[in-house]
Amino acid sequence: MSFQNKVVVITGAAGGIGQEAVKTFAEDGAKVVLVDLNQEALDQVVTELDLKEGTYLTVAADVSKEDQVRSYVEKATAAFGSIDVFFNNAGIEGKVLPISEYPSEVFEQVLDVNVKGAFYGLKYVMPIMKAKKGGSIINTASVAGLGGTPGVSAYITSKHAVIGLTKTAALEGAADGIRVNAVCPSPVNNRMMRSLESGFSPENAEAAQQNFAAAIPLGRYAENSDIVNLVYFLASDKASFITGAIYPVDGGMRAL
Repeated sequence: MSFQNKVVVITGAAGGIGQEAVKTFAEDGAKVVLVDLNQEALDQVVTELDLKEGTYLTVAADVSKEDQVRSYVEKATAAFGSIDVFFNNAGIEGKVLPISEYPSEVFEQVLDVNVKGAFYGLKYVMPIMKAKKGGSIINTASVAGLGGTPGVSAYITSKHAVIGLTKTAALEGAADGIRVNAVCPSPVNNRMMRSLESGFSPENAEAAQQNFAAAIPLGRYAENSDIVNLVYFLASDKASFITGAIYPVDGGMRAL
């Protein structure tokens, strides 16, 4: 599964899963386009991973803004000619509050980033892949898109929407050889879960972490690499007959 000289665009590239994806694809010879909100955070990723000049491009962009999504796609194609893989990964968690108390502006922000951001990415990347008659898109959904959890209505809603987008895009892209799949992580050992643990249990976030882990049959959180290993496979030619699929990476949670 070589990605030598393939062009891989990764949104949310400064986050835990995004950075692991940059590392994995770059180590395999891909040209990587790192997209995130903050340029300083992107520069830090480049430094930490020691990416070589000419093998990467960083683009600071707010994925909830259509013009900025159009811009990062244009910059990626201007730099590297096309896009072979799109890891549509950027997302935010919002707050932990019941629906009756949930701030409307936060609800809108979560949907703007998680749903509109994913939609805009598909809208502008798919024509690039259509022109070359092929490509692989992996959307980051969540186990939150497969059920309900009290207190995180915005996040739950957004990830259900990402699954709907994935299935629709897979059907629309199939005739042009564009494969679209989604990964659905359970709790992952990274910043987002630290935020959610504090939200669910402000006075004892560690206890929240233990409770979340205890609800996973394998008894632990996923690591960023657990998610990226599947993304890497779905991006590859080894997954050439897989599209429209929704993959839990959840340590057995959905088996309960």
